[in-house]
Amino acid sequence: MTSRWRGRRWRRGGSSRGSGDALRLTLGWVTQAVGGDVVAGDADREVGDIVIDSRVVQPGDLFVALRGPRFDGHDFVGEVLKNGAVAAVVEKADLKVRLYETGAVTRDEPNGTSRRGGPSGPPALIEVDDTLQALQDMARAVRIESRTRVIAITGSAGKTTTKETIAEFLGGRFRVVENKGNLNNHIGLPLSLLQLRAEPDVAVMELGMNHAGEISALVAIAEPDVRVWTNVGDAHLGFFESPDAIADAKAEILERATEATLLVCNADDPRVMARARRFAGRTLTFGTAAAATVRALNVEDRGLDGMRARVMTPAGERVIETPLLGRGNLSNVLAATAVAVDGGVPLADIAAAAARLRPADRRGAILRLRNSITVIDDSYNSSPAALKRALEVVAHERRSGRKVAVLGEMLELGEHATALHRESGRAAAAAGLDLLVAVGGPPARELADAAVHAGMPAGAVSYFEQSGEAAAAVAQTVQPGDLVLVKGSRGTRTDVVVDRLVAELA
Repeated sequence: MTSRWRGRRWRRGGSSRGSGDALRLTLGWVTQAVGGDVVAGDADREVGDIVIDSRVVQPGDLFVALRGPRFDGHDFVGEVLKNGAVAAVVEKADLKVRLYETGAVTRDEPNGTSRRGGPSGPPALIEVDDTLQALQDMARAVRIESRTRVIAITGSAGKTTTKETIAEFLGGRFRVVENKGNLNNHIGLPLSLLQLRAEPDVAVMELGMNHAGEISALVAIAEPDVRVWTNVGDAHLGFFESPDAIADAKAEILERATEATLLVCNADDPRVMARARRFAGRTLTFGTAAAATVRALNVEDRGLDGMRARVMTPAGERVIETPLLGRGNLSNVLAATAVAVDGGVPLADIAAAAARLRPADRRGAILRLRNSITVIDDSYNSSPAALKRALEVVAHERRSGRKVAVLGEMLELGEHATALHRESGRAAAAAGLDLLVAVGGPPARELADAAVHAGMPAGAVSYFEQSGEAAAAVAQTVQPGDLVLVKGSRGTRTDVVVDRLVAELA
């Protein structure tokens, strides 16, 4: 299959400037990009990294003074300028008075220009109305100036795994960057997009949200060439009236598209498909549905060994195996396959990369401990839909001794929390668990009670309010050969249970 990724935003190797150099940003360029006013400094002076943390500023960097609920970056402007920052982006107010008081900027010149700074010139202040908006405007300007193809991912679950899988599939042929960790919101995405100064071929960015309007704002900043919509689930349901309202918020990924924009979306998710019909560009679908562009057949869930399926694509078909666990991860691999096939990556390369995949930290990582105890560390986060998929993995594993699940309370479910935790408790009982440990507040207790009502022996189910208490109990309870699933929302801190097991049994 010939790649359709052509034109200004797609290339292999080299540089859009023909020299391989990164985009050169100057104070004048920054000032124009953010619509600000220069208080001091040379407009032709080049800036280094763009940072928001005063503790990591290096000489030559540009500091953006953001305001937050627990800090105000303006309090550190004098310090970063004294430490060699080339400039600071600040909000208009009485800031210059404070800087005069600190001595970072002096009144030696009529315009307040400092005579500090040595032969490279004085530090500069770029005044704007809103420093967060300025950071976003800078990122968008860099994104437009670069010739990088931007891929953006949204969905209720699987964003990070899909992001990393796409990067892996494309990385053998293209220079790829991705946003790191949780840098996927209104601050993190702009910081991630600033990596495009190095002009990689592809940037793979996940877009996070928990309220309507957030994806729309991120799409406006990133202007993605490819949009990937993994699914609609019940994560963050506490902020929305219904799953359909979540789907409408996720559907903001469809905005600002042109005929050349590509949407890769889940053919197995009816809420996704109902909204994808209004997309303005091309569409590729993935899943097990008969109409999927990239379709998995003969799906085999191999428990702790991962997934295998025959995958049909417009470029042909191939058996793909991955060590990633469960059907949710198979769906993520199919989404990445659709992107890679459209980019011209051969199926043989995709299959080889799929076999090398490893889960992100605490997202389904398999830990082999002493006495043949195996831990599935899925403690990074949880939702009812994601928990159900994790329990399916445990249910399909036939080679372990006892099956133990440590399940933390799932947060941000609002008025739906009790019902969804009860449903999850019934799913835990149906998974054939030998032991269940619930951790958290009243919803976690509801999960434990529902598991007992669904048939688990009362003596096999326990409840702890704190993760530390649960960790101590589980460490004393596990036996040789046990398979232990640990999953919960980050705020519940089920990672403490994993760390205790590793500390005692590694």
